[in-house]
Amino acid sequence: MTEAVTPPIPPSPLDPLGPPPEKTTAADFRDGAAVTLAVGVAGLLLGALWVWLAPRVQYVSNGEAVFLRNSESEARIGSDGTFFLLAAGLGLLSAVGTFLWRRRGGVPLVIGLAVGSGFAALVGWRFGLWLGPSSDLAAAAQKAGKGVPFDAPLQLLAHGALLAWPMVAVLAHLGLTALWTPGDPAPAADRPGVYPPPHVHATPAPPETPRP
Repeated sequence: MTEAVTPPIPPSPLDPLGPPPEKTTAADFRDGAAVTLAVGVAGLLLGALWVWLAPRVQYVSNGEAVFLRNSESEARIGSDGTFFLLAAGLGLLSAVGTFLWRRRGGVPLVIGLAVGSGFAALVGWRFGLWLGPSSDLAAAAQKAGKGVPFDAPLQLLAHGALLAWPMVAVLAHLGLTALWTPGDPAPAADRPGVYPPPHVHATPAPPETPRP
């Protein structure tokens, strides 16, 4: 008497008896901390570029008070726009760099990128204010002299621009991970070369009838 033998079926990743999902390790947390530190330090670059590229607002003094040299100037809005565009561009670069460094992604890496990006935006803002023209208008007007225009300190009127870096960085990194990170292996039923599928069971051959 012969019996139909069903070949062993590899466990499916979706099967509760299959291999457990990968767990977050200490190395993942170290990678997240490294990303936080590296991206946070990059905020100094944002501040330097902001001071270099932002349009300047100029004041002029009549000896008694300080006035805007051009009251219709859009330089104040341009300063905010420059900060926003620089932060968004650096957010995209930090996302690409993080993805190329650790393609597998992971929750600690995304958290590190978000925290580092938020800190970098704050660092860039404060560093730009410190690096730019003095905020002491009286001293600057006295130094420039009566009727001589001088640069006003940088200002970020739209504080929502501080969110540009972390938002762009996280969204871009998630998009890159979704597009180019290998997905989970397909279940055994969908993989070629596995026969029969898990939901098909071979029917055993009927027992032989003894001859009289």
